Amino acid sequence: MSAQLSICVCYAQPGTQTLIEVRVPAGATVRDAIDASRIVERHPEIELSTAKVGVYGKLRPLDAPLADHDRVEIYRPLIVDPKLARQRRVDKTRREGSIEGRKWLSKDSR
Repeated sequence: MSAQLSICVCYAQPGTQTLIEVRVPAGATVRDAIDASRIVERHPEIELSTAKVGVYGKLRPLDAPLADHDRVEIYRPLIVDPKLARQRRVDKTRREGSIEGRKWLSKDSR
């Protein structure tokens, strides 16, 4: 009997997550685990040819080998560039003033 790896394949959406435990042969790759999980059948919006995937939060190619108890993660595409989102939050805070600044102003106006 050949050695088997226990792998968890994960895909998260806003408000829900899918975790599928699979057993794959030793030497299996990220793609092998994803295929064994049949997660793409459950979530047809996943496009493996363009999706980013990783193991425990670190990006990995589909042909990366797995180790026992690895967690394979399929990442959704970003809706907004993180740098742009952060800049928008900073701009909003500057327009509205920070909470600390408002507390300071309210104490001064007593």
